[in-house]
Amino acid sequence: MVRIKDSYFSFLLVADRFAPAACGGLLFAGLMLLGGGCRTAPVLSAPTAVSPAVAVPVASAPTNTARRYTYIPRPYPVDDRGFSPVDKALARAYAREDMVAPDPSGDLNPYVLKVISGYPLDGSYQYHCSWNPREYDIYNGVTQDMWYRGMVVAKAYPDGSRCSYCCGFTFEVFVRAMKLRNIQLGLEPDDFNGMTFNDLFNALQLWYIEGTGDSEQRAITSYGLGHAVTNLEDVRPGDFLSYSTTPPGGHSVIFIDWLRDDANRIVGFKYFSSNLSGTHGVGYGRTHFSDANNGHGVLRNSLHIGRVDAVTDYKPFNRAEIPQRNAYAPTQPERVIYLPAPAGKS
Repeated sequence: MVRIKDSYFSFLLVADRFAPAACGGLLFAGLMLLGGGCRTAPVLSAPTAVSPAVAVPVASAPTNTARRYTYIPRPYPVDDRGFSPVDKALARAYAREDMVAPDPSGDLNPYVLKVISGYPLDGSYQYHCSWNPREYDIYNGVTQDMWYRGMVVAKAYPDGSRCSYCCGFTFEVFVRAMKLRNIQLGLEPDDFNGMTFNDLFNALQLWYIEGTGDSEQRAITSYGLGHAVTNLEDVRPGDFLSYSTTPPGGHSVIFIDWLRDDANRIVGFKYFSSNLSGTHGVGYGRTHFSDANNGHGVLRNSLHIGRVDAVTDYKPFNRAEIPQRNAYAPTQPERVIYLPAPAGKS
């Protein structure tokens, strides 16, 4: 039986059943994290004087067809254990039956690579991102809700589609890998260097570049979890990387390997992230530096690379020295309880 969590979702279900067709049924979910709402009423200009004998035509309001306003809330598809396909693929690792071989440094990288190995590459984990309208209130760019200390720190799209966008996806991998390493080391899963829920939610906003100077690297270093990698030859598979491009653009990815020319010069790199080929979802990709690609591609000096160090190498952090972002509020998801998917669709 589907249980409704609160009055907001009750409204969504009622709207889906009774709203006029022009409304598209329901509201959609927010962009990268948490905050949005219904379509606002159109702003009308001041009325002009009209002869009583002249009929004034009433202009119909434009129909907003953005996904936020047309999606249908659905139970999140899981198997009879509550597992998504990624959960299922990584279940033995989280159960400590499939142990990840750590590297000598103890860094997070091997666990990052283990986590990304669990994602299907068939396009079923699609890409979705919306800047207009924003969807912060209902969607954080993750394929399923990410929990930390009993609360959802990043929300999945409420239509059960498992969609994601780049920085949301890399944050999801980070959270999964951190918990996996803790479990395999026999530590509390939800203890990231003593970070509170609010610490991790603020780190998320640094990760999503909500302010000047923000990046995944800044989130990692600010909370004492790791260090910045500045020498390209020191970058390793499983590092978190973001960059800007020309023409203007940017991306958040997990580094896999360098691309080199015949003289062994670094001209680009392979990565794993969301939005491969635009809309195909999560998977492997590659890109080139603009200075090696006729002026188009990654700006070499824009790279921000961060690595999560060994648990024993964590450093103390001072909240008073960390920028506190408030681009959106840490509200909890409003949706139906997860239900098992139909047979064959988990």
